[in-house]
Amino acid sequence: MDKLIISGGKPLSGELRISGAKNAALPILAATLLSETPVTIGNIPHLHDITTTMELLGRMGVSLLVDEKMNIEVDSSTIKCYEAPYELVKTMRASILVLGPLLTRFGEAHVSLPGGCAIGTRPVDIHLNGMMKMGANITVENGYIHAKAQRLKGCRLVLEQVTVTGTENLLMAATMAQGVTVIENAAKEPEVTDLAHFLTKLGAKITGIGTDVLTIEGVDSLGGSDIFYPIMPDRIETGTYLVAAAITGGKVKLKNTRPDTLDAVIDKLVEAGARIDCGDHWIELDMHGNKPKAVSLRTAPYPAFPTDMQAQFIAMNCIADGVGIVTETIFENRFMHVQELHRMGADIKLESNTAICTGVKRLTAAPVMATDLRASASLVIAGLVAEGDTLVDRIYHIDRGYDHIEEKLTQLGASIRRVPC
Repeated sequence: MDKLIISGGKPLSGELRISGAKNAALPILAATLLSETPVTIGNIPHLHDITTTMELLGRMGVSLLVDEKMNIEVDSSTIKCYEAPYELVKTMRASILVLGPLLTRFGEAHVSLPGGCAIGTRPVDIHLNGMMKMGANITVENGYIHAKAQRLKGCRLVLEQVTVTGTENLLMAATMAQGVTVIENAAKEPEVTDLAHFLTKLGAKITGIGTDVLTIEGVDSLGGSDIFYPIMPDRIETGTYLVAAAITGGKVKLKNTRPDTLDAVIDKLVEAGARIDCGDHWIELDMHGNKPKAVSLRTAPYPAFPTDMQAQFIAMNCIADGVGIVTETIFENRFMHVQELHRMGADIKLESNTAICTGVKRLTAAPVMATDLRASASLVIAGLVAEGDTLVDRIYHIDRGYDHIEEKLTQLGASIRRVPC
């Protein structure tokens, strides 16, 4: 198991290209199961979760071809089985997203209950209840979801809470259902929108894209000739590097990104004292060598502040001027990074779902352990300003969601290296 060693004290400076979004790539790869013809997905990030998804599709008999630009051609016409086994699903919650495509196209799916980061309860009840309302026969036995349907039927689905993967799964299931499906209280995250645009390229009939009401008119088949779809840029990777630059007092320009998906994050960085300039596909942050100011925030579904950026901002608040109050409303167990930041000298008090962070003069290096994907990023960010060498263990979490993070930070002037155990 590899580790990262970070020598703090260097302001980040330079330019960086942002990778494709993991949280868009995973559902879109699952959606290729809907296509009767080969499709090619571009701008794929080089991540462990992508490799796992490809292995999952390959295990089903799907043909995959990867070129030198990391474009993936997927041909699901060779599929042989409709099962997502536990040994693959246990490491990645997004594996549940093959359920909707398999069920609506092939009438059958056997999917292990999912795993992933230990950040709280994320039940799949909304996925299953929605598909049952569409006519599926679903049982859960021995840790597996067994679903069957002659053909799903369109209906009105009012989601009891906003759920990204629930919206995505039901959206894909509805594309080939008989009649019209309306999904109300749908998630509006850009990654959901990216999936919807991909589905329309396959021939799906979807209206309301980007809103909380999606209307899907089912079609008999999906696919087409010469379909190429590039994944949107990763807004969370973008935000992570912006915070990394801000905490170090640096100046960076991030290219191949989408500022329009980061309004809440950009607003908080400006509040922290950053000067930010944006173009259609780039963002530049300049702290002018200054220490950030503490910011308070509350996570909520898009377009509000993303839960996936909460840990990074807590890391920044650790050395910021003032007191920042961070309230987490999405996941009940997403402050596990706080105890690790305490080891580095942070002054953070937890009260239920709120973290009260008083900025300290300096952090000091310590061995710390990553507990989930975004917590990993927060520890790396803290290490960039800590005195001494910070050792981050269990970085397999970070490899699930960040494309060569040590190489990209090195490109910006950080002193960081990966070492084997």
